[in-house]
Amino acid sequence: MSKVCQITGKGPLSGNARSHSLRATRRKWNVNLQTVRVVIDGKPQKVRMSARALKTLKASSKAYYQKNGTCKGSFFFILSS
Repeated sequence: MSKVCQITGKGPLSGNARSHSLRATRRKWNVNLQTVRVVIDGKPQKVRMSARALKTLKASSKAYYQKNGTCKGSFFFILSS
């Protein structure tokens, strides 16, 4: 299973870990992926998305619901996990 967000396409970043003596060794920063059930085009699906995308999605769907009062359309909506 790849370590890439299915929504944003974010993947792992690489760089150097620096010790106290500033010795450089290669390391990798992985994305904080969460498995979430969401409704996509009316069908519930499991999606691996980053925590940042999940936070943004929750805020945008909440704002959309408060503005329109309905949850219809081809938007993403998070189901309780």
